[in-house]
This record gives sequence, C-alpha cells and structure tokens, in this order.
Amino acid sequence: MNSYGAGADPAVEWAVVDSGIGPLLLAATGTGLVSVDFHARPAVRDAALDRLRTRFGAEPVQAPGSARLAGPVRRLAAYFAGERQDFDLALDWSLTAGFHREVLRKLASGVPYGTVVGYGELAARVGRPEAAQAVGAAMGANPLPVVVPCHRVVESDGGLGGFGGGLETKRQLLALEGVLPQPLF
Repeated sequence: MNSYGAGADPAVEWAVVDSGIGPLLLAATGTGLVSVDFHARPAVRDAALDRLRTRFGAEPVQAPGSARLAGPVRRLAAYFAGERQDFDLALDWSLTAGFHREVLRKLASGVPYGTVVGYGELAARVGRPEAAQAVGAAMGANPLPVVVPCHRVVESDGGLGGFGGGLETKRQLLALEGVLPQPLF
C-alpha cells in the first residue's frame, strides 16, 4: 500500500526544476501537465500549491522523480537548451475553462516557435475579433505558460504587452526563440 491509500495515486504531483528563466514549479495529474509557475520560490510555490489543493480537493504531493513529470522536465530542459521547439505533452486543461480555454488551445496549436501574434489577431482566430482585452486576460490566467506559449502574444504596435512572469522573462523567452535579439551581456 502506498501513502495515498490502497491502490490510489495522488491527484497532483509537483516538483520545482531549474530553467533558463529561473525555478519553475511543474505540476501534473494523471491526465497530464496541469500547471507551470514562474519564479517558484517559497511564496509563489505556496500560492501555487494552495490553488492546486483547492481545485483538486487533495494535497499535492512533491515528487521530483515522478513519471508524470519526467517528460515535461526533459522537454523543458531541451527547450531551454535550444534543442526543442515544441513540447508534445499531454496537458490537463482543468485549471481553465470557457473562452480562456478556447484561446489557450488556439494559441498552443496555432502560434509556433519563433513567431508572435497580436492580442487582436488571436481574438480574431477564435472568432471574437472584438475581444483583444479578453485575450489579454486569458494570457494572464494561463496555468501552463511556456508550454502554452503566452509569451508569443504581443501588442499590435510591436510592444511586448504584459506577462505574468515579468517582462524580462518574456524578453528572455522571445530571445531564446529568435524573435528578439539576445542581450549583448
């Protein structure tokens, strides 16, 4: 018998991993990767775990060697090393719903590595051209950043727009993908 009860698996397993943009908290369910959180220091980690605990009604289990997390950890490491341009992962979309989910799925499937899209253009792609601000809200609520690449959504005038991980993190991700120049030092 494991510590989760007879034959039971934990609802959510998580680990903090290093990345090219700082520590990331990755969480996965039996369905797939459910959450990626930037800057996973104690306060951020605790807030992320509280959100997962509330949503799934169970204590998330720290499991750095988890089979559920092995694929995401490997693929993210390859991405940050410049060796991978897509993630090809099972995703658990349960932390998002409605319009936000629709926008995020369109982003994940329709805005490839090394490209960007405007908020308004992404709104038009989901059939709601008037909803650019709502697209911005969906990007801000993205539970799977980097893997669902909200960093690729920019302002129509060429500005970076906002980013939950901070604008410097957005710049780093876009530089990694060749959209922006790498800093000189």
